[in-house]
Amino acid sequence: MLPTGLFSVYLGWSTAAGIAGNIFAFVLFVSPIPTFKRIVKTKSTEQFSGLPYIYALLNCLICSWYGMPVVKTGIILVATVNSIGAVFQLVYLSIFIRHAERAIKLRMMGLIAAVIVVFAFVVFVTLGLLDYDERQTFVGYLSVASLISMFASPLFIIKLVIKTRSVEFMPFNLSLATFLMSLSFSAYGVLKADPFLYIPNGIGTILGLVQLALYSYYSKISEDASREPLIVSYA
Repeated sequence: MLPTGLFSVYLGWSTAAGIAGNIFAFVLFVSPIPTFKRIVKTKSTEQFSGLPYIYALLNCLICSWYGMPVVKTGIILVATVNSIGAVFQLVYLSIFIRHAERAIKLRMMGLIAAVIVVFAFVVFVTLGLLDYDERQTFVGYLSVASLISMFASPLFIIKLVIKTRSVEFMPFNLSLATFLMSLSFSAYGVLKADPFLYIPNGIGTILGLVQLALYSYYSKISEDASREPLIVSYA
């Protein structure tokens, strides 16, 4: 048991880390807005893919559930940021479906339905079959798997940057926000002694740092570009 003074410091630092993670995650949530402005303007999804937003929606739902007190107490800031993220993904998917071709529209609606079914199944198993400690482990492992799969998306971007020797599809602001968000939630996880938070976000921190290093190197030899990437990682 920590003394009152040390506990106050610990609580302050952990809260600050969680709030910082929320802020940087919000930057990532709004980053696709230019893409969807383009979709609305042209009334076409062109060659863009909606799959990253399907993955992001499932990730946000699972991570939000993990942060709920019924599953894990003391990490409500994980629930808040991912709940907001889920709303953003639903808005983006709604816009995408509205302007997509019929075949793609039906496919995306089917995938959203599948995400809802999977999440409902997770909630059912969590509340109906597991006790409190088992809930943390079950949903914790799911959140780790989901986060790592989301953080794997920058590997494609990193490969593309190295191959093209261009940072066109890896804007500095997004790379910096990814790094800072992952670092914040990694620190939040460490302060909360929660490996289900600090392990995947630690991986995200490393990948974010790699992106910043690549940007520093290749920006010197590549032309500036204004197009925003469609694939973005979330916490």
